[in-house]
Amino acid sequence: MTYEAFLDEVTTLLTEIYELDDAAAIKLVVDAQDDDYFVAHDDHEEMRTVEQAKKEATALFEGKQNKVRTQERQQLRTRHKKA
Repeated sequence: MTYEAFLDEVTTLLTEIYELDDAAAIKLVVDAQDDDYFVAHDDHEEMRTVEQAKKEATALFEGKQNKVRTQERQQLRTRHKKA
């Protein structure tokens, strides 16, 4: 599949598996693309499969969840230090 179709597949899977709305799924993929996350996929056509798209959707979603949890913990620590 083309690089663009692969990114579309990842985005679609984010909406279907994790029930993200279109805007949130698109933002997650665009942000990852801006961080050069998909460079290897662009360079190597064999990486652009539906199975790989599922893996990348999972990795992006879990990475975002971990980032959110870390930020929440940091905010709690900051609040407790001020108290």
